[in-house]
Formats: sequence, structure tokens, C-alpha cells
Amino acid sequence: MTAPHIAHAIWQTLRISVPTIWDSLRGKLSPEASDRRLAAWSRAIIERARIDLRVEGREHASPGESFVLMSNHQSLYDVPVVYQALGRRIRMVAKKELFRVPVWGRAMHRAGFIALDRQSRGRSRQTLLESSDILLSGTSIWIAPEGTRSRTGELGEFRKGGFHLALQSGCRILPISIIGTRAVLPAKGARITDGCTVRVVLHQPIDPAAFGEQHRDQLILAVRQAIASALPGAA
Repeated sequence: MTAPHIAHAIWQTLRISVPTIWDSLRGKLSPEASDRRLAAWSRAIIERARIDLRVEGREHASPGESFVLMSNHQSLYDVPVVYQALGRRIRMVAKKELFRVPVWGRAMHRAGFIALDRQSRGRSRQTLLESSDILLSGTSIWIAPEGTRSRTGELGEFRKGGFHLALQSGCRILPISIIGTRAVLPAKGARITDGCTVRVVLHQPIDPAAFGEQHRDQLILAVRQAIASALPGAA
């Protein structure tokens, strides 16, 4: 990242993290306050990079419905982009290492983000299953089933944890295709390109109840095909 972008990102992150921790310590942290801060943070990050964000399929994201959000993942900019594209209460599943980042990690924990141990599939699955109450409270959970950012832009293998969560909670999966964030900042990249166009395509929700646990692999394939259908190179 260039120095101005780094300084801006750090400032915006501290700007929402410090009051989140302070409110939590005083017992006054509300989901609404976290939502407002996340919206302001994501908007500021996108505006700083002058991203032209275009969203398709908003009619598929029914207001008032909690979804298990699943998208491809190719850039750190996927995070603010999804928050701005959806405009609803979302908590993210993130690798546990991020929760060790001073101030930011603690704020994520206080705001209700979900720490995932990627080194243990068993622990990861259990953590996700225990998160079903979050969905039932009206919050959508966003998870990248690839588990990490793609260096090539191609979809990687999907992990099953998020699908167990969807099947247990009964919440529908909203497949999301993100196109263009890799041009802003690729995985492991160090330079941001300003002024890129980013498309976010929200697809028809998929009901896990129509598959059941016995047809979980077909559910995974259906979600994968939906996400892949809008990516470059799709037939």
C-alpha cells in the first residue's frame, strides 16, 4: 500500500475501534452503534481509493431477512465493498490472527465478529455452529468459503464450515460475486490502484433446506456455480 493509503486506513480504523472498546467497557455498546461505525469506516475506505462501486441484484437481499453471505475473496478491499454494497447489519468471519492486532482486534471481538481457527477444521466448524444465534438475532454473517484470498482471481476450493452453519440455522445463503477489487489491491499486493470500477452481484438466495445435510455437496456446488457465473471467464 502507498503511505497515504496506509495512514488513512489506520486513522479510520482507530476512529471506530477506540470508541467501540470504550463503549463496551462502559456496557453501552449497541449493535446499532457498531453498524454506524462500520458503515462510516467502509465508506471512507472506498472513497479514499475512489472506487466506482456498482451493485446488481439488490432485490435478492430481502430487507429484514438474515442471510449467510458467501462470496469470492480476492482482496482486502472485499471487506469495505461488501459492507457498502449490502447496507445491512453484517458480522464477518475472520481468521483468529486478526483479533491479535492491537486495538482493531479487540474492537472486532467487542462488535461481535467471529474468530476462526483456520489450523483446525474441527474447531472452525464448532465456532461457526455456535454462531447460529447471531443469525437468529437479525444479523447476517459473511464468510468467504475459499478461506483465503485468491492470488489468481480464480475460485479456490470451498470449505464446508459455512454450509454447516446455513444448514443448522435454516437461513438462506446469499451468493455474492465480487469483480474488480483485485485490480485495486491484489492478494499479497503492496500497491493500491485508485479509480477502479468494482461490481458486486447479489444472486438469487439458495435455501439449504432444499438440500439437507445428506446433499450438502450439491448445496456447495450450487453456491459455487452462482458465484462463478458472474466472474470473468464465466460461460
